[in-house]
Amino acid sequence: MNHPVPSAQVQAVALGTADDLRERIRRKSKLKGRQPDEQALAEVRDCLGPRPAEGYRRDLLIEHLHRLNDRYGALREPHLVALSRETNVPMAEVYEVATFYHHFEVVPADAALPALTVRVCDSLACELAGSRDLLAKLPGILGTDVRVIAAPCIGRCEQAPAVAVHQCAVPMATLDKVQRAVAQRDAVGAQVASAGANFQPADLAERSVSPAPAQIEARPAFTDYATYRANGGYQLAAALVQGERSAEDVIKAMDDSGLRGLGGAGFPAARKWRIVREQPAPRLMAVNIDEGEPGTFKDRTYLERDPHRFLEGLLVAAHVVGTEAVYIYLRDEYHDARVLLEQELARLIVNPPCPLPRIELRRGAGAYICGEESAMIESIEGKRGEPRLRPPYIAQVGLFGRPTLEHNFETLYWVRDIVERGPQWFASFGRHGRKGLRSFSVSGRVKQPGVKLAPAGITLRELVDEYCGGMQDGHQLYAYLPGGASGGILPASMADIPLDFDTLQPHGCFIGSAAVMVLSQHDRARDAALNVMRFFAHESCGQCTPCRVGTEKAAALMEAPRWDTTTLGDLAQVMGDASICGLGQAAPNPIRCIQQYFPHEIA
Repeated sequence: MNHPVPSAQVQAVALGTADDLRERIRRKSKLKGRQPDEQALAEVRDCLGPRPAEGYRRDLLIEHLHRLNDRYGALREPHLVALSRETNVPMAEVYEVATFYHHFEVVPADAALPALTVRVCDSLACELAGSRDLLAKLPGILGTDVRVIAAPCIGRCEQAPAVAVHQCAVPMATLDKVQRAVAQRDAVGAQVASAGANFQPADLAERSVSPAPAQIEARPAFTDYATYRANGGYQLAAALVQGERSAEDVIKAMDDSGLRGLGGAGFPAARKWRIVREQPAPRLMAVNIDEGEPGTFKDRTYLERDPHRFLEGLLVAAHVVGTEAVYIYLRDEYHDARVLLEQELARLIVNPPCPLPRIELRRGAGAYICGEESAMIESIEGKRGEPRLRPPYIAQVGLFGRPTLEHNFETLYWVRDIVERGPQWFASFGRHGRKGLRSFSVSGRVKQPGVKLAPAGITLRELVDEYCGGMQDGHQLYAYLPGGASGGILPASMADIPLDFDTLQPHGCFIGSAAVMVLSQHDRARDAALNVMRFFAHESCGQCTPCRVGTEKAAALMEAPRWDTTTLGDLAQVMGDASICGLGQAAPNPIRCIQQYFPHEIA
């Protein structure tokens, strides 16, 4: 083929000097996006520890964020960039996870931070006990170096008003108590609970688990590993693993006892075990101790007194179902309980009574929505805690895409006693045709709030009179929330309805986690409804429009002296029908209850 010869008139044009070309190559070879600086990289590497040979696990992103947040008091932007580089997680994913959870604060590199943060619980029980006054006065008393902020329920409703000075709980807080806790925060934080107590929850059946208000401690005495083993602990788990007891016998005992999930859904425990057991291996297990429902504190009450009874129940369930790994998800507000559980879990692993599955403790980061089982699984995987669409259900496609047994803490807590004492022990309790025991978290206008281990089916009136010492002086029963923020509100005239699964639905309510909040004639039910709706608006994950927009709009409408019942009714209908998960679906309950049972308050 003949190629044309360039004309003699064509002049060669220089594209640039050699230095120009080198600069152009240098610019093109530079990575796009935000690049980490060396100091931030060094600090992140020091915080995360030695890099594993296989690299950092993607599902540990939230744990890594906690380490940075704990050390530096916030998440500075250069650290997030460096974390993205080190963990090979896109910066967009790191940022969207960091900004999803309330306990993470993303700030610029040079942002000034307060020396200390004090969180004042503004949930219903604490509001009734005077938390608004604390929020108003504490900033002027503590000074500009201490940041005082309102916080959603921190799970200490029997200790209302509850305050957290950094991560140290201040029960029944007063201005003086908080001021002392701030001044002595290092000494208070170093305090530890005493070991050696032999806590036997079964002996407290039909009694109060919580002490009298004057005897409440932020860190009560607990049953340590040695004490638990010395009193027969882990014998059931060992016998099961070693083949001395059959899995079918254990499932039958659970079935005969009538134990249902005690996190709120009430699904029969034995049936759940059978369903997951039939799924293909490998199977996993996830335990929900997020306990974010306002008014609920039973799991914390049991955990801080005896973590091993729970751990043995966990081991029994894991072996019966055949799970190869267990993930425990504990809410971040339970700092002392987390320290205790880490300590006792380490002792169990060092000296196991039998072969153990892999057990990992994961830390929540302040998101009520992660109490929903699929949102919790997303969070364990290191993602935003957004509920999944179902089907598929997590028993089939759950954690890391594997069949997953999900349980609430308290459900597992009773496994040992049910099997060792026999299912009829548990089933023998009950009133008004119901069966079993329920741990009621009672707060509000009663003399003796706390966890009450009472018969299923007990009425609110019986619960207050027999277990709570009656109403506070000067207060008469006016209304009550039978199932926390989500469970609706009923008037005193309906205080004789049995409290159990399925008994409250005909009245537009449900028992949920058995968080009972009691109001008196000095309170307005509409104010309680507004408090919980603001909570829902604050805690909505924002994934679906009916919940994200509906809760905000409802809270605004509920502030009006006279309610726009038509618009609120439409909002309630849309939220209930179109929301993805239980938060949006249950958020209308307070609206409907006020309209039905307390119309005189909103007319």
